[in-house]
Amino acid sequence: MKSSKSSLSAVLIHIPRRLGWTRSSYYLMSSFVLVIFIIIYFWWPLVVEYWAQFNPETPFWQQFDWLLLAIFGFMSLQIMAGADLKQDLPIILIGLFGGLVIESWGTQTELWTYYTFERPPLWIIPAWPIASLSIDRLYRIVASRGKIIPDNLFRVLHWILLPGFYVLMLVFTGPTFDKSLTVIALILVAFLILTPANIRGTVWVFMAGSGLGYFLELWGTTRLTWTYYTLETPPLFAVLAHGMAALAFWRVLLLYRSLKQRLANVFPKRTIVGD
Repeated sequence: MKSSKSSLSAVLIHIPRRLGWTRSSYYLMSSFVLVIFIIIYFWWPLVVEYWAQFNPETPFWQQFDWLLLAIFGFMSLQIMAGADLKQDLPIILIGLFGGLVIESWGTQTELWTYYTFERPPLWIIPAWPIASLSIDRLYRIVASRGKIIPDNLFRVLHWILLPGFYVLMLVFTGPTFDKSLTVIALILVAFLILTPANIRGTVWVFMAGSGLGYFLELWGTTRLTWTYYTLETPPLFAVLAHGMAALAFWRVLLLYRSLKQRLANVFPKRTIVGD
């Protein structure tokens, strides 16, 4: 019993420190670029429509989407830092499936809509695992360098930030309380807040996800790629929702690693994906 608890604790506090480029870094970046080309190929009309907005009479540098370039460059560097395909594959799969669930909830309840009016658009789904990998790298950086911060501060932040987000969520999703998807989302978020697996990790992941989420939401809402029913650019709820989504994905990842560890203890000679 003691061994089992020790294994679980190791899973919860394990933070890989290596953040240099590896062979896996180039595999991930190549896959990222390949996904972009696939999106361009299958959704070519969207690309044509985007370029049609450029005015030849206005200097290119004034029309170029510098924010998009900055986000793309930052996330590209992040996913390459400390890449490990075996460790990153579960993050990618969780982000892919989780992103599909979140986008389905938001577009089906019309909390937000995309300019293509797809519910949800498949071309946006690959952005979720990329963001998940970026948040994983951010979390690893801040968690490894913030060890001197006392645990008590994280407890205070947890019970201020997360319940505060829940209040925002109640207000923002109020018009869709009659939708089962919203009810399920509220229950899941309440569960995550009330059952923190690791206070420090919970706060760091929430803050890392919210930080990246601000720039993603700023770009998407100001370019009218997606629009919230409140017409804010962006709403605070949407920014912090990226932090909560990152926290939900992280909890699923911890659960996966815990189950993997238990299976490894039962079947020590078997190799489990994600080791």
